[in-house]
Order: sequence, then structure tokens, then C-alpha cells
Amino acid sequence: MKIFPLIIVALSFAIPSWAAERQIMQPRVPADKLAEARALTSPLTSSPEIVAQGKALYNGKGACFNCHGKDGSGNGPVAAQLDPSPRNFQHHGFWRHRTEGEIFWVIKHGSAGTSMVGFGGQLTDEEIWTIMQYERSFGGEHGPGMMGHGEGMGPMMGPGGGMGGMEHRGPRGGMGGCEGEACGR
Repeated sequence: MKIFPLIIVALSFAIPSWAAERQIMQPRVPADKLAEARALTSPLTSSPEIVAQGKALYNGKGACFNCHGKDGSGNGPVAAQLDPSPRNFQHHGFWRHRTEGEIFWVIKHGSAGTSMVGFGGQLTDEEIWTIMQYERSFGGEHGPGMMGHGEGMGPMMGPGGGMGGMEHRGPRGGMGGCEGEACGR
């Protein structure tokens, strides 16, 4: 009879993981602004200088680290007080399932239903794009991945219109490769 409490404890740890995974797939741009946001593209090229400037803004004027953490994992000093929790820029799902325009839009305008306020009155558009160059570095190989001119994804909708959006496309665009937090790509 001691196994029953163990099962309950194990299940309670599994639920937050799934909920966090699903939460990261949800777009933060309102549906009526999504096309506008997805059309935005960065005017900046990736360079070590831009990334360094972005780091200075992330840790300074933008104060992004307070919520998203110094390492971008969503574990900043005030993160535990926020619901939903701040985005984890290290998670491959963050970068794979939205365009750079969507990310820009949320930084500039904020995200209703979250603690993410708009920084458009505090940061210039160029500063926001610069911060994004630094934030991409948290994603490793996933940072520049699907971002850019792609279509992004709606709630639980796959890139080809299929359900899920959880797949990880392998080489040559096929299914396979890696999945989840342990993905090495």
C-alpha cells in the first residue's frame, strides 16, 4: 500500500512539465495582430558586436534578466512570483514555434494575461531587435532555427496545418531526430 502515495507524487511532478511544455507553444500575440507581427523581420545582421550590445541591454536598460534570468531559462529573481512563468529562451520550442516578428511584437507591446509588459516606450525598435540577437544565443543551435520569415504557429497547430506542433523536424525536413528538453540539436 506504500506504492499508491509514490504514484501520486510521481504524477504531480509530471503534470507541471506537460503544462509548461504546452504553455511554451501558445502564441502571445493576439490573433488579430498575428499576421502583422509575423510580417516583421529584423533589420540587423547577426554579429558578435550586436550580440554584445544585446547582452548589455538585456542585463541593463531592458532589465530582461529580472524575469528571464541571466541565462535566459526563465528563472530570474522575480520569476517565481509570475504566473504564467516567464519564457525560457533555452527551450527549443520557444524558437521553433514562432517568428522573430512575433517575439519583437511581444517585447514591444507586451502580452495580455501575463506579466510581460510592453517595452516600446522604454526601448527603441533597434534596441529590441538587438536584445533579440542576444536572446537567440540562449537557444544554441535552436536560436536561429525556425525564426525569421516563417509562418510561426498558432495554438497547437503544426507547420503543415496538422495537429500538435510538438514534432521536431529532422534532416531533409522529415520527422525524427530529437525531441524534448534532451534534444541535442
